[in-house]
Amino acid sequence: MISTAVILAAGQGSRLRPAAPLKPLCTVAGRSLLAHAVCGLAEAGFTRVVVVVGYGAGEVEAHIAERSWPLAVESVLNPEFERPNGTSVLAAEPLVGTEEVLLAMCDHLVEPALYRRVAEAGATGGALLGVDRRIHNDWVDLEDVTRVRTLDGRITEIGKGLADYDCFDTGVFAIGPKLFDALRFLESPSLTEAMRTLASQASAFALDCGELGWIDVDDQSALTKAEQWAAQTS
Repeated sequence: MISTAVILAAGQGSRLRPAAPLKPLCTVAGRSLLAHAVCGLAEAGFTRVVVVVGYGAGEVEAHIAERSWPLAVESVLNPEFERPNGTSVLAAEPLVGTEEVLLAMCDHLVEPALYRRVAEAGATGGALLGVDRRIHNDWVDLEDVTRVRTLDGRITEIGKGLADYDCFDTGVFAIGPKLFDALRFLESPSLTEAMRTLASQASAFALDCGELGWIDVDDQSALTKAEQWAAQTS
């Protein structure tokens, strides 16, 4: 099983700023989003986490340094954090080398079992994305969620404006060298574009998350839902 995870925590989080100046430090049920992610990964069996920081890097790194974590946590700066999120993935590459890693979003609350399910499946020679086939899920913001179309376990298309889709992107990936290579050749290196590249090579795979829960905490409405979800699952 994959034992190292990368958490993307470099973005500006402008839509959530009325609730928290820095998205990674926004609290849900008394715990920062970053802490939810790190502790969830520890519960799922990971032994090491690399946190990619950018906007507000000093405060986020201080948050990491002043706490005791249940696994090894280190950070790396993405100086290009204002560019697409693939730059943050590339910033982590020197710390993970050619090993397969789990990729997670700091602003997604995720049941630890979902992290473990994706880690156990692995990148399968390309990149694997945990997907949610509950397309009428009340927790999902249809205006913002990344939509995915699949066929026989492979991703055929992915994007926020996709009209024909059968599942949603949960923000939990198993990735390896092929994903890093795809990002390097993109002028605007976003995860979505890199996954499209791998899909064109039949190297982008989908794994159904089943009934496992997740929520993208991207604005005040989602934060309210996240608090409700945390209350239900505590």
